Amino acid sequence: MVHYGHSNQLRQAKAMGDYLIVGVHTDSEIAKHKGPPVFTQAERYKMVRAIKWVDEVVEGAPYVTTLGTLDKYNCDFCVHGVADTSSVSCASDYQQHTDNFGKKGHSPWTGVSQFLQTSQKIIQFASGQEPQPGDTIIYVAGAFDLFHIGHVDFLEAVHKLAEKPYIIVGLHFDQEVNRYKGKNYPIMNVHERTLSVLACRYVSEVVIGAPFAVTKDLLDHFKVDLVCHGKTEIYPDKDGSDPYAEPRRKGILRTVDSGNSLTTDAIVQRIIKNRLLFEARNQKKEAKEIAVIQAMKRKEEEKTKERAQAVL
Repeated sequence: MVHYGHSNQLRQAKAMGDYLIVGVHTDSEIAKHKGPPVFTQAERYKMVRAIKWVDEVVEGAPYVTTLGTLDKYNCDFCVHGVADTSSVSCASDYQQHTDNFGKKGHSPWTGVSQFLQTSQKIIQFASGQEPQPGDTIIYVAGAFDLFHIGHVDFLEAVHKLAEKPYIIVGLHFDQEVNRYKGKNYPIMNVHERTLSVLACRYVSEVVIGAPFAVTKDLLDHFKVDLVCHGKTEIYPDKDGSDPYAEPRRKGILRTVDSGNSLTTDAIVQRIIKNRLLFEARNQKKEAKEIAVIQAMKRKEEEKTKERAQAVL
């Protein structure tokens, strides 16, 4: 899956240079080394392109990055997250080449679930840009749970509605999403969903915990020119009323067809279908990640001891 952790890693990688090229593997390569991917390679190519820190995507990139790969795309160095490549037959080649030539960067805490939301993290993800004169301010709202290619296609379609769009996404609180979606939704909490949406290049601003009904106060506060909704079902408010009654009355509500029928429910069904394969993959992956983290800790402890001995 492509999630906010990947986006954060790409944000960190972009901060190390000027132009970020991201290599995305094929389905067969991922299945070989990790297990069945949730998104198809075509979906992942487009999703990575939609992340605002990405300048270029290499489709079907080799699983092992060598100096030849870096030279082919004129890259000065390679950045990767916390990952174990010991299962890859030519991992030692990657390690040797990148270490010897100083072309490897390490971005910690991207592959391990250590999510703690902070205002600083939101600032790092946010564009920080205010609407400019001539911008068309467009408001969309929803759960945007398990941010996927259907969301990307919708936001891209909305983005094309104006010459200078300024898209504000209203994210509903978890309790609100559970009220109208039921079951165990949302899968991701509002903080995780916020970062996923902020990472999208089509989004200018996010309203965290937006009201379910698009009210006159909301429209006036953000000076909204247009309100958009996809072709999915519009759930009624708690009292049974239409949450889009006000923009509908003002004549600024537009239904946007993204051309993509993928939903969060469909993503969940994909995961359930491959449940046993995912469980086996994740157990193996978890063991590797724990081993890597423990090795990092031991290495740091050794350095601490060496520094202490040097002082004595």
